[in-house]
Amino acid sequence: MNQLDLTVNGVGAVSAPLQIVLFLTLLSFVPAVLVIMTSFTRIAIVFHFLRQALGTGEMPSNQMMVGLTLFLTFFIMAPVGERVHTLAVQPAIAGEIDITEAIARATPPLREFMLKQTRESDLALFVELGKLPKPATPADLPMRVVVPAFAISELKTGFQMGFFLFVPFLLIDLVVSTTLLSMGMLQLPPAMISLPFKVLLFVLIDGWNLLVASLVKSFL
Repeated sequence: MNQLDLTVNGVGAVSAPLQIVLFLTLLSFVPAVLVIMTSFTRIAIVFHFLRQALGTGEMPSNQMMVGLTLFLTFFIMAPVGERVHTLAVQPAIAGEIDITEAIARATPPLREFMLKQTRESDLALFVELGKLPKPATPADLPMRVVVPAFAISELKTGFQMGFFLFVPFLLIDLVVSTTLLSMGMLQLPPAMISLPFKVLLFVLIDGWNLLVASLVKSFL
């Protein structure tokens, strides 16, 4: 009967069936948390712009791009994950704190990461929309303000990086199109000629190294 006593602190005090139900419930929120509250969004947007700029169609494939995005996300979020594990997960598993306290302890590391990447104008927007009093410090902002503000900031940053990534490849397309037009070769698709040059440029400058380094450093 003691195992069914939910008033006892700690995850370990809950019976096994209830632990499974709780785990499955929390697991349903993992995709949303992964996409919205981590670096996943920015990386995915930049990789999409890269593939569109190169004009390689489905190469690299969606599975490869999502896999690389996930591993980069885990790499960037590792320090935050370690803090959450130390402050919340380990004490909860050991039965030292209950679920509510574990969530409260896990929130500050995530909030700190998101606030570091969020623009003040986006925070001010959701404070105004929520009709909330102006906080004394950003740490006083509730998560219902921080999360959407972080999301739209990541979207803007991802599109900005995608734009600057697109420009050099767009110039190659323009040069090839102008050259073919001046030569009267109107029946030859410009994309067929520009694709090898764009791939060659990306390889010569070690594009993957530069792109991944820029993405990771943008979160530091």
